[in-house]
Amino acid sequence: MALTPLDVRRIAELARLDLGTAEEGRMLVQLNAFFAIVEQMSAVDTSGVEPLYTPLAAVADAHLRLRDDAVTEHDERAANQRSAPAVRDGLYLVPRVIE
Repeated sequence: MALTPLDVRRIAELARLDLGTAEEGRMLVQLNAFFAIVEQMSAVDTSGVEPLYTPLAAVADAHLRLRDDAVTEHDERAANQRSAPAVRDGLYLVPRVIE
């Protein structure tokens, strides 16, 4: 699917870009080249290929390095809220900014 100059102008308008005529031409060429690459990639049959969670899995057997889900810090809420101008029920109170 090739884009037209009208498509490029519409994309530029949606992106709030002010492109000159020369820039529109360059953008048209670049976008069409990008979509050509996407079409090539879409044409490749990937059925039966498992997705990789890391590129290293293609080279060697990679295992996820997971750590234990354990609390490592103490609750410092009271100390952190001591300097706050207003606190209620453990929450910081701030002035209303939207009426």
